[in-house]
Amino acid sequence: MKIVIPGGTGQVGGALRRALAQRGDDVVVLSRRPERLEEGVRHVVWDGRTLGAWATEVDGADAVVNLAGRSVSCRYTDANLRQMMSSRVDSTRVVGEAIAGAAHPPRVWLQMSTATIYADARSRPGDLAHDESTGVVGGEEPDVPLYWEYSVRIARRWEEEQATADTPATRRVALRTAMVMTPDRGGVFDYMSWMARLGLGGPVDGGRQYVSWIHGEDFVRAVELLLEADDVEGPVNLAAPEPLQQRDFMRVLRRAWGQPVGLPATRLMAEVGAFALRTDTELLLKSRRVLPGRLTDAGFSFRYPAWRTAAPDLVARARETRRSGRRSA
Repeated sequence: MKIVIPGGTGQVGGALRRALAQRGDDVVVLSRRPERLEEGVRHVVWDGRTLGAWATEVDGADAVVNLAGRSVSCRYTDANLRQMMSSRVDSTRVVGEAIAGAAHPPRVWLQMSTATIYADARSRPGDLAHDESTGVVGGEEPDVPLYWEYSVRIARRWEEEQATADTPATRRVALRTAMVMTPDRGGVFDYMSWMARLGLGGPVDGGRQYVSWIHGEDFVRAVELLLEADDVEGPVNLAAPEPLQQRDFMRVLRRAWGQPVGLPATRLMAEVGAFALRTDTELLLKSRRVLPGRLTDAGFSFRYPAWRTAAPDLVARARETRRSGRRSA
């Protein structure tokens, strides 16, 4: 297959493009800065907002997997939130324009979205989980910060832009993705592991909020299935079937790193720590309890359905990555 991946230079894009290239696909990555990528991966520059020469890559491609969007690992200032919104909505809009103008449009368009679109699980009686059919899209929960509501608004606009695109010949899937766990430096697993190894990975604000996650290998395999599943359209949750509370999630991660200590943190302490890391507490405090209903119905089988098996695997891979890096240095 020829697969075009806008935003394919990030952590998740790196895992996906390497896997697709390894299986023999013709992979084209679109990003704002020219980069030399792996063997079998071509790089084309775009601005993520306007049509250009890059659109010829979409014409005749088999699939587009759009991962473009500003990283959420930042302080949720007004300026950063606006950039999150514009980078996601503008890139989705212009990908839709490229597909609409193609003489030979791709047969499938997988569009990144986020599990953050759902309401905080604690707002549902019994902390009920969200799947695609029974889940509640957030934005109106009481007693949540205003910028949490804005995060949901970003997600809704993101999906609406794909849903309203004039691409009748192309199947469209919105990937409502939980936290993707890979051993690469700079990702969410790396940050959480840093906290765990320092003994700071205890319960945050009581630790009862749920963490939804997916192993990077299962994310890639799910994308591969959705590229072929012609009967699947619309929102699909990409999340492991066993979300767990933050205090249990971090306990398993500490055990995988061999760290018995996990100091608890209050909400105020989490705010201070997030400020020091230049990120935001929504990533720690919002309760995300998401289930992969449609993915399971499509026949997908997780290699890492439980965190108790995923965490040790990721730790082993992270250690090997660090050893390899030191040897090559």
